[in-house]
Amino acid sequence: MGFLRGLLRARKLLLVICVPLLLLPLPILHPSSEAACAYVLVVTAVYWVSEAVPLGAAALVPAFLYPLFGVLRSSEVAAEYFKNTTLLLVGVICVAAAVEKWNLHKRIALRMVLMAGAKPGMLLLCFMCCTTMLSMWLSNTSTTAMVMPIVEAVLQELVSVEEEQLVAGNSSTEEAEPINLDVSNSQPPLELIFVNEDMSTADFASLMHKNLNGVPMITRPIRTANGHHSKKQQPLQEKPLVLTRGSKNQELNRKYQSQHDQMVCKCLSLSISYAATIGGLTTIIGTSTSLIFLEHFNNQYPAADVVNFGTWFLFSFPISLIMLVISWFWMHWLFLGCNFRETCSLSKKKKTKREELSERRIQEEYAKLGDISYPEMVTGFFFILMTVLWFTREPGFVPGWDSFFEKKGYRTDATVSVFLGFLLFLIPAKRPCFGKKNDGSSYECSLGTEPIITWKDFQKTMPWEIVILVGGGYALASGSKSSGLSTWIGQQMLCLSSLPPWAVTLLACILVSIVTEFVSNPATITIFLPIVCSLSETLHINPLYTLIPVTMCISFAVMLPVGNPPNAIVFGYGHCQIKDMVKAGLGVNVIGLVVVMVAINTWGVSLFHLDTFPAWAKVSNITDQA
Repeated sequence: MGFLRGLLRARKLLLVICVPLLLLPLPILHPSSEAACAYVLVVTAVYWVSEAVPLGAAALVPAFLYPLFGVLRSSEVAAEYFKNTTLLLVGVICVAAAVEKWNLHKRIALRMVLMAGAKPGMLLLCFMCCTTMLSMWLSNTSTTAMVMPIVEAVLQELVSVEEEQLVAGNSSTEEAEPINLDVSNSQPPLELIFVNEDMSTADFASLMHKNLNGVPMITRPIRTANGHHSKKQQPLQEKPLVLTRGSKNQELNRKYQSQHDQMVCKCLSLSISYAATIGGLTTIIGTSTSLIFLEHFNNQYPAADVVNFGTWFLFSFPISLIMLVISWFWMHWLFLGCNFRETCSLSKKKKTKREELSERRIQEEYAKLGDISYPEMVTGFFFILMTVLWFTREPGFVPGWDSFFEKKGYRTDATVSVFLGFLLFLIPAKRPCFGKKNDGSSYECSLGTEPIITWKDFQKTMPWEIVILVGGGYALASGSKSSGLSTWIGQQMLCLSSLPPWAVTLLACILVSIVTEFVSNPATITIFLPIVCSLSETLHINPLYTLIPVTMCISFAVMLPVGNPPNAIVFGYGHCQIKDMVKAGLGVNVIGLVVVMVAINTWGVSLFHLDTFPAWAKVSNITDQA
């Protein structure tokens, strides 16, 4: 038994060593570029799927195996690890770091919740809209980590009102303290949020402090004894809280006043993860899978100038809007019942005690933010300016600002994001004031003070692991193309030529939707993109007709806690069980699949001209065969 336990503990090390040795006969017995490239591809894919090594480390495998086997030169492989998309991500992260540093996201979230009121159905819709909007620009994991503490505080007020009424007259009764919404206390560190957006399940499990039995442990701030009676904020102690069943401790075992309260908690918690996924689909920078798709597409088809921020948004925004509305109906029906008339009623009836206390709690949290600050205004302005410049660079129906320059095609979305991100390092965080005050004293000069963001803020937020992972995917795709492996794979799929294009796309979407529930999103899309490209070219289908739906469906990993980090964050709060996630996530997955298939066959056809096999795909196909 001891020997077996030792093997079990060393299974990852054994996998790392045995997989390359067992597959080594492939390039030795078949000494060709295709076989060598297939060997590197399979080894890297096994490392990604098994998570035997970190995803970023596994992405470095092509960097040394391709030159060793003569597939690509070392300089050619190195060039694949830093692309235009990396610069786009750098600029976006600068703006995202400023948004989080100055709590602009919290102000937006609380303001939207104030507009919704305290009805569970309207709270559900409001939180989903707020999370979707934030997730368009921030990582899904970051958005979930920001919004969930606010949701948890509101849920505590919703389920504890009756208990507070029972113990109101008993001064000796201990009252449960609501979770503090202070950003420094309730949010995970920024470096954990962004680096772990698409991290391996094993790494994120360690972040959530899961023990050997799989019981999730979350770290929550606990005040010291003196902190309850002191006006000054006392240091907080981080203590792990284990969400167990049957615990007598009220803090560890959640008690609900009714079945309805439990359903409300499940519904609001799960909706945050789903809304973050929906929001990530909307923009090309919303999630790493769309960034990987964009760079792979530009590398594979350099003559194609059809996918940019504007065209992606025009295609995906209706999808996100439709998915948001249908998912709200689905979650409302599943957990809150069919009383949509009461939820949507605008009649001003007398509010219940529960609704009054919940709204008061939200108003107090919003009041703590105070008036909007100068850094928030600057960040919001840059946020809006970046979006406008992205849309107007090449809108398509009218000439964009890029046409004002003599040389065309030199400027991309990355140019805008990096320029605005650079300015955030220069603009001071204090409002510049000149002259004298009314009392004759001089204003304090803000020149030389700390800028909106510092390099440390950027370093904490920049997901370097994702950058390396994306680069590894580009290297694999480049090797597959230059070695002829992608052409060989496409020829093996000629058996699908008898199927109509929509059936081929549907089968590919269903396949990746299943795989992505167990494999990380970046690993899934990196493995499947070259295969789907070869399949489309072989069957003479417009590559975008399959690539775009597959990219979107890879994000629908919403059925299990291990599917993506937002699911794990929500599951860690202890309101829902795995069966709840499977039941609700299956519906969201089906909704997303149907909406994406309808979109790609309706407005997607006219937007991307999907009814023809484009010339830029023919050129790429001829190059591969040569």
